[in-house]
Order: sequence, then structure tokens, then C-alpha cells
Amino acid sequence: MERVLFKPLSQVAICGGTHGNELCGVYMLKELPRDRSGTFSLTTVLANPRAVDTCQRFTEKDLNRCFTDTLLSDLLTEDSPYEVRRAQELNALLGPKGSEATMDLVCDLHSTTSNMAICIITHLNDRVGQHLFKYMREKIRSAPVRLILLTSPLSEGYSLDCLGKHSCTIEVGPQPHGVLRADVYNQMREAVDRMLEWIESFNSGTVFEGGEVEGYSMVEKKDYPRDPETQELTAVIHPQLQDNDFCLLKPGDPVFMTFSGETIHYEGDELYPFFVNEGAYYEKNTAFVLGQKQSLLVPSISVEKEQ
Repeated sequence: MERVLFKPLSQVAICGGTHGNELCGVYMLKELPRDRSGTFSLTTVLANPRAVDTCQRFTEKDLNRCFTDTLLSDLLTEDSPYEVRRAQELNALLGPKGSEATMDLVCDLHSTTSNMAICIITHLNDRVGQHLFKYMREKIRSAPVRLILLTSPLSEGYSLDCLGKHSCTIEVGPQPHGVLRADVYNQMREAVDRMLEWIESFNSGTVFEGGEVEGYSMVEKKDYPRDPETQELTAVIHPQLQDNDFCLLKPGDPVFMTFSGETIHYEGDELYPFFVNEGAYYEKNTAFVLGQKQSLLVPSISVEKEQ
């Protein structure tokens, strides 16, 4: 199998608090060592301090949707949302996006109200992110570890982790927003520890063998049933779907239950639901995401040795 060579990951950033009410990432930053020896420098960033101070997802605009080329180059005015201003500050600190000066790896820490255990989110064209997932899946036994693949190139991403040459979002759950759960926090801690361990080993010359990995790529989003005039919900997630993220959804399976107790059945292709009943997605008109499972053949990788 071919081996792909990469430059060392010398500059690594771990961010938390991109959503101010997702507390695992906020508190994880407090525990990460500020001074460390090793093959890379570690920068920790509290991404959205105003939202963290008020324990809300964002103050004016979802920061994790503000890292498009358009918003990063937008001329700021007095009316610019705080999160757009903050995205440009973070781009200056960790980027600029797409440049040689940008961080080698940006990892963003998130939690979800959905029952998704540990998820690694990276891009289809990011071999480093995929190998991070492969290593965590092999090493972590406390919870399932799954891969969510973004099919767009890293350069076209809109989330904070796209500021790096390589990206990795660690998503853990279930955990209510504004709450810390010890088991979920410990899952994030283990994922972060394994990530730092992998980077150190990679930079030191370890060859990481390739192989097949399974991931989920998003196909579509499903909204809740709503009243056509008021747009108010007319049904909620069915108990048989609740907490069953990544379980294959087949035509005829229960997906929603009306407030009068009637069951609404799924119509569509066999796909895998995730982010089921995510609290923050009500405003995004998303009851759950449907994904397709795919198998990737990931090549072996190692660090490029200096000539």
C-alpha cells in the first residue's frame, strides 16, 4: 500500500467554547498543560468568551458557521455580529485560513445532546484527521468512536477547525447544554489524550499503517412535523428512535410521535440517523441528520524526513 508523507504537526491548536454552553470543551481547556515539552507547541483557545460568560450557544450568530472565506474577508462595521468579529480575530490568531502560516492542526471540542458517544468529524480529503480517528478507535474502549466525514474540501469549510491545514472536531454526548457530566467529560479527556499521543508519535517518525475505516457522510436533514401556518411542532422524536443514533433506519420504522400519540413512520432509503433530537438544532429545523455509511481505504502515512 502507498505511503503518504506529511510535514510534522509542529503547531497544534485545541479550541473549546465555540458554543458557549457546551461545557466539556470549556473545562477541558483549563486542564490542558500550558507548558509542555515534546515535538509540537500547543495553543489553547477559548473561542467564544462572550457566549461562555452567559452560558449560551452564541450571542448573535453561530460562530461555528462563520469561517467561510466570505465572512472572514467581510468588511467589519458597527453592525457586524460579535461572532463575525471573533471569527476574524481567530483567523488572525490561528490562520490565516488556507495559508502556509496557519496551524498544522486545529481541533475543536464540542458536546451534543444526542446519544453519539465519541465522534470524530473531519473532511473526506484529510488523511491526518482520518488517521486520528483510526488511532482513537483502536485505543479507546470506554465508548464507541465513530467517524463523520464532511464531503466538502477543507478549504470550503465553515467551522473553526477549518482554520488548520488539518482538522479534527471531537464531539461527545449525550450531555445537556449548560451541564457537565463526568462520564462524557472523561470521554472527551480520553479522546484528547489519545490525539496528543498520536501527534507526538507521528512527529517522532512512527509509520501509521493504512487500512479500511468506516465513516458516515451526511445525505440529508429531516425536520420535525410542523403546523404549516404557525410552524410550531406537531410531533416529537419517537421513543424508538430517541437515543438510537447510528442505528440503521428502515422504511416503516417509527420516527415521530404526535402529541396525540400517533406514530409517524419513516419513508425513504435505508440510512443512518445521527444528531437525533439535538437541542441546538430545533432552530435549524433539523430533527436528525441522515447519513450513508461508507468504507474508506486510508493510505499509510508518516512524517516527511528533512533532507
